[in-house]
Order: sequence, then C-alpha cells, then structure tokens
Amino acid sequence: MKFAALGLLLSVTTMVVIGMVMLFSTGSFSRDAFKVRKAQAKSEVAAAAAAVSGSSSASLRAAASVRDDDDASPELSLEEEKGTKEIFWDPAYLVKRQAMWLGLGVALCIVAARVDYLFWKKTWPAWFALAAVLLLVCFVFPRINGSHRWIRFGPFSFQPSEIGKLAGIAFLAAWYQRFEAESRTFLKGIVYPLLIVGILLGLIAPEVDLGTTAVLGGTAFAMLFVAGAPLRYLLPLPALGIGGILSIAFLIPERVSRLTAFLDLEGHKDGSGYQQLMGLIALGSGGVDGLGLGMGRQKFMFLPEAHTDFIFPTIGEELGLVFTLLIVFCYVVMIICGIAIALNARERFGLLMGVGITVILALQAALNIGVTTAVLPNKGIPLPFISYGGSNLLFCLLGIGILLSIYRKGGAEKTVRATTRPRPLMTPRI
Repeated sequence: MKFAALGLLLSVTTMVVIGMVMLFSTGSFSRDAFKVRKAQAKSEVAAAAAAVSGSSSASLRAAASVRDDDDASPELSLEEEKGTKEIFWDPAYLVKRQAMWLGLGVALCIVAARVDYLFWKKTWPAWFALAAVLLLVCFVFPRINGSHRWIRFGPFSFQPSEIGKLAGIAFLAAWYQRFEAESRTFLKGIVYPLLIVGILLGLIAPEVDLGTTAVLGGTAFAMLFVAGAPLRYLLPLPALGIGGILSIAFLIPERVSRLTAFLDLEGHKDGSGYQQLMGLIALGSGGVDGLGLGMGRQKFMFLPEAHTDFIFPTIGEELGLVFTLLIVFCYVVMIICGIAIALNARERFGLLMGVGITVILALQAALNIGVTTAVLPNKGIPLPFISYGGSNLLFCLLGIGILLSIYRKGGAEKTVRATTRPRPLMTPRI
C-alpha cells in the first residue's frame, strides 16, 4: 500500500506543478490580469502605460468590459477610463492567488491526512446542512455568466457546491455502513439514499450547474453499485439521470444552443461553438512537441477561459501531445491508487468514502477533457489540480488528504489482520 500512497502523491504533485506553470503562461494574458482602479498622478500613469505598452489597446478595453468569475470588475466607458479610471496589468496576479489557495489546500490536506477519516462519518449531518444553506444563499448573489454558483466576500469567492460534493459522499458512505444488511432492498438501498442526495442535486441544478449535478449524480451511482444495491434497480438510473439533466437543459436557451453547437461546431463557430472550436485549434496547433512554453497563440483573447475550464487545450498547444498524455496518465495513476487505498480500508465506511472521492475526481477530469476535446457538449467544469480556481483546488486536496487518512488507518491494522482470521467482504461486491 505504500506504493499506492506514493503514486497518489506523485501524480497529484505532477498535476499541480503543471497547473501552476501553465497558469503563469496563460494567466498573464487573461482578462483577470487587467484591473481597473482610480487614476493616479500623471507620472505614475505614464509609468504604468510604459509597462503595458506591448499590449494592444483593444485587448485592454476588452479586459475591462468583461466580468470575471472570480473578480468581477465594473464596466467602464471610454470617457470614464480617460477621466477617473485607469487599467493596470499584473501578469502574476492569478499565480499569486492560486499560490495562496494552494498553500491553504496543502495545509487542509495535511490536517485531513492526520485526522481519523471517521470524523466525516460523525459530522456529515453538519456538512450536509451547511451545504444546503449555502446553496440557498447563492441565489441571493447576482448571476455570474448566467449562473448562481458563487458566494462573494469582497475580492474572494467560493462555490458551495464543493461542500455539497463532500457532504453527499460522506452521507452515502455513512448510510450504507449503518444499513449494511438492508443495502440490497429497494427502499433503504435505493429510494431513501437517493432522495436525500437528491436534496443537494435539487439545489445545485437550478443554479444552473448541470456539470456538478452530473458529477455528483454519477458518483452516487458508483457508490450505490459498490455498496451492493441490486442491479435491476441500478441499471435504469443512468438513463433517468441523463434524461433529467437534458430536460433541464432544454428549458434554458443558452444550454440548448450549446447542445446544437456540439452537433455542428463549424456551423456555430461564431456563436456557441466558438470556444470548443478554438480549443481544438489549440490542440491541433501544438502537435506532438508543442509550440513551446509561453508561445501559445490562442490565449491571446482567442480562447475564452484558457486558464480555467479550457486550460487543457492550452497545455496541448504549448507543451504538446506528450504533456497532455502525461496528464491523462497521472489521472489514471490517481484512480488506481485511490481505489487501491479504498480497498485497503479497515471497514465499510472507509471503503465507500475512498471510492466516492476517487470517482468524483475521475468524473470531473473526464468531463473536462471530454468538453475541451469536443467529445462532450460544452459545460464549464474545472480540471482537477490544474485549472485556476480556489474552491475546487481546496476540495480536491481535501479529498487527497482523506484518502491518505484511509491509507494510514488501514495500514495501522495490517499487523492485527495478519494474526487474525481473513477479513470478510465489506460489500456484496467487494
């Protein structure tokens, strides 16, 4: 099991390093790097203008007129810009912010690894209630990019759906440990747990965040399977889930246009298909070896969200097929090691918790890569450990910490198991 823990840490570290390096390359030219502030003295204005003389005025105006997911800047007219406002450029802005979140995430990961993972079994009701309340609070804040996903406190923002993911996984693991004997029944094995998880899904979907809804729903399905729920009840669930998500999507014109564009990107290259088409151009431009770090062209206001949801095509453009395959390999290693650690858990809750965390990270990565390569319809969801974003990075590192806690506690009982009878099956399937 030491190799599983080591492989998990190495794969995650590799992805975090790639993400930070690429964030410095892409973030320098994202709209986040351009900020609006009050006018300074003429000498200071002249110095600031000289510092950004290499940037086109059109890019500066575009950066000031678009609201950002993490730090929305007020829109200004040209007269206001010339009068009391000015734009300045901080190429390391996103790197500094992500480094702050990375530091917090690493600290959280260490704490979670040191704490017994049974802590989540005891406290899941509190996390579930907190997630439900915060998801409701999201609707109080104004929409950003058409969705109520964020809660803002000054310059900082976070997504409560990340807490909802953790709460849903902890609940299902605790439920199927408590009702182990009834896990193969219809009510306690299927209906009741899905109704409770459905509370979170019912709050996340209207935000509108169909990607997170699909990821959490898929994770719940995997945990039900591992827990031993009857296949005759499980098999219809994916069709029902996909149908429900599509039903919501068809009620939202923007989502309908994305689905239509997915079927014909060339025909919608100036509309809803633009982002995915630019992503494909970035991947194709990089080839096998890439154009070189920092030499990518699509990040120059051509590919939207090149530092967040669409950072994968930018990696392919600058570092080539070799690094994109390396990232996929790291996710495969993470999945294998995560499942191995879960199978080594000392009891049923640890097994299900480990499986849930591993599956939700894997589904999120698969969905992001599928969207950015135009295999799936466009949906904004970050690439774990790589994309810019504090909330998701914290959740991902917290999940790794919990997996390490499961590994530590499982290994602590290795000697005891060697001197006792073999451990029985913890689920009807494992």
